[in-house]
Amino acid sequence: MFELKINYVLIDYENVQVKSLALLNGDQFRVRVFLGKSNTKIQSELAIAMQKLGNRAEYIMLESSGSNALDFHIAYYPCVLAAADPGAMFHIISKDTGFDPLFKHLNSRSVLAARSMSIEAMSCFDSSAARESSVSPLKQRNVAPSAKVKGKFSPAQEDQIKAVIENLNNRKSNRPATMKTLLNIIHAKIGEERPLAEAETMREELVARKYVLVSGQKVTYKFPKAD
Repeated sequence: MFELKINYVLIDYENVQVKSLALLNGDQFRVRVFLGKSNTKIQSELAIAMQKLGNRAEYIMLESSGSNALDFHIAYYPCVLAAADPGAMFHIISKDTGFDPLFKHLNSRSVLAARSMSIEAMSCFDSSAARESSVSPLKQRNVAPSAKVKGKFSPAQEDQIKAVIENLNNRKSNRPATMKTLLNIIHAKIGEERPLAEAETMREELVARKYVLVSGQKVTYKFPKAD
């Protein structure tokens, strides 16, 4: 009999306020929602959804505060759970790219792990939007940067990326210094009437192409030379 691979979904609620867990109703999913000290309230939709999942869902509340304290707690869990269930897949739902080096290391040790910016963008939900939005070190390792993005974006989207790069390049010393500010700049450039997820996808693409270099939430830039 075929046995489903267990997928652990670790939600950084301090970073992504997830509401719907509808896609995670399958028996193969185990959900952990991580709450920081400041998360004194959660959305009622999430609370109801967690209750419906029964013992497949759990809240993990941070007992003390501190810089990046919740991130360290989240990072601990894939390592511990992988020891007990080495065949499982681990997903962190977070916009924080600081998790990516950890996942790259886990992938190199044959632990399946990926970060996505939303549940819908998880690699197990096969749609073009999900593939564009998710960040999966497992899929990206040993792949040349140019191969990662070839054919991934439409010509119109590539034009938007070029426009954003040109805008940032022209800013010189006035470039955004954090991931949050960078997201706001990108969103304004592509049009604030467009979904924020489109700006997030573009920001992640700039990181993947090494035009934006991330250290925690701080960013620096390395743009290609003009033709």
